[in-house]
Amino acid sequence: MDIGEIRHRNFQALIASLERAGATTRAAQGARLGGFLSASYVSQLLGGKYMGDEVARKISEALGHERGWMDRPQWPDEGAASIPISPIATNEGYVRVDQIDATGGMGGAVINDDHPEIIRSVEYGEAYIRALIGFVPPPGRLKLVSGAGDSMRPLIEPGEPTLMDSGVTTFRGDGIYWIGLGDRDDGHQIKMLQQRGDGLWVVSANPLYPPFPFPPNGRIGGQLYIRHRIERFN
Repeated sequence: MDIGEIRHRNFQALIASLERAGATTRAAQGARLGGFLSASYVSQLLGGKYMGDEVARKISEALGHERGWMDRPQWPDEGAASIPISPIATNEGYVRVDQIDATGGMGGAVINDDHPEIIRSVEYGEAYIRALIGFVPPPGRLKLVSGAGDSMRPLIEPGEPTLMDSGVTTFRGDGIYWIGLGDRDDGHQIKMLQQRGDGLWVVSANPLYPPFPFPPNGRIGGQLYIRHRIERFN
């Protein structure tokens, strides 16, 4: 059995499970499988249209699986219609955003080995995302990222989840960014970037941390838009 047939049978099983779960229209099914499949494209895939690598990857990730999940037989012995649907599949009209693995240092770059996250995922309404950044990005582009350290306090508290567009890799005006400050890829920081007369500067919200020029080998890994603040009443 070649990869095309495996993906086709997996897709048939997914659609059958979605129908049993109440998603009876092709539009609703496409929305549940990541939101990038139109109703007509769902019908074409069901009819035998070859599923390419990118579509298979996006469907796998939208369901919360690793990218090669659609490339392996997932249907049970008793029939493809019994394949389970992951409970984290995105509902129609919403965009699922997951926590990124790394934590941005707010005062120093760190890797998130076992940092306890308060929020692991959030589903935003598509209309809200469109109003926030102007369009609805493809699945996986938006991420939740939290920081460690105090250099961005009181604007961002340590461990506070923030919404980031990882598709932004260049400076787009003054704002808060997810940046790397050296040649290594194993650490990032959450900082403000500001364009000044003598160039681009890295700025902290905490006045105890002085600003400094953005280094020539610095990298921009995303732009932050909103924070999720959780505070106790007493």
